[in-house]
Amino acid sequence: MRGTVEAVAFWVLAAAAVGAGVAVFVVDSMARATFALLASFLCVGGELLLIDLHYLGVLIVLMMIMEMLVMAVFMVMYMMNPAGLMPMTMLHNRRGALAISGGAFAALAAGVFTVPWPEREGRPPRDPTVALGEAIMGPKMLVMMVIGVAILATMIATVVLSAHRGRYDRDRDGGEAAR
Repeated sequence: MRGTVEAVAFWVLAAAAVGAGVAVFVVDSMARATFALLASFLCVGGELLLIDLHYLGVLIVLMMIMEMLVMAVFMVMYMMNPAGLMPMTMLHNRRGALAISGGAFAALAAGVFTVPWPEREGRPPRDPTVALGEAIMGPKMLVMMVIGVAILATMIATVVLSAHRGRYDRDRDGGEAAR
């Protein structure tokens, strides 16, 4: 029963990811395109969660939510049309883009059906996330994890130190404190 539910969820998420990806180029505003792209990435994150790549799935979901929200905020701040909601076209050089994308799709589809795919050897790893980390970084995985935390701490410290005034640099009346 569980395998059937997972298979149905996989195909539903796959169709939703493709549909949202197509919507990126069909909708008529940057804001809608941004949220369609977010929906597509969330579906891909869900796919990774279904195939037991929990770390990568959560990472994609969290990264894409933050990235798309930051993009939406900058769109509202800097675009000429308010909030990116005014109608516009996302397609330029339609014939060229159609020819290139159709050729790329045909080449990739031909590759899927003509390449002799190898058979699986052995069993899947108990923890695919650890296996992926070891395959990518080898024995340096612990070092890279520590460096990641150090980089995060550096970014937080940089933001804190670069602020002109801190949270407590005001007097009790709400005005600025005397310098």
